[in-house]
Amino acid sequence: MNEAQPERTGLAWQRTALASAACTGLLVHSAVTHGSAVLSTAAPVAVLSTAVLSIAGLARSRALRSGTPPLHAGVAATATVLVALTALAGLVAILVPH
Repeated sequence: MNEAQPERTGLAWQRTALASAACTGLLVHSAVTHGSAVLSTAAPVAVLSTAVLSIAGLARSRALRSGTPPLHAGVAATATVLVALTALAGLVAILVPH
């Protein structure tokens, strides 16, 4: 494995978690500002997905850097689902009238 590969993979996980956190922050702000039931439902989903995504990304990055066997294949699948859930929550927040 290339020496820089674990670093690039770790940075990719960090960028994904940061983007999810930014979307979540905007969604939570809208939920607090507008008080919509849809937003109030979507915001906790986004917060939970961002937290799990951040933890999974940190664990994956540490595993790659230490040279231990990779995490379970379900980690990537879970991350994909969580990113999709956060994006869906943001889409719902945009499309549903306040």
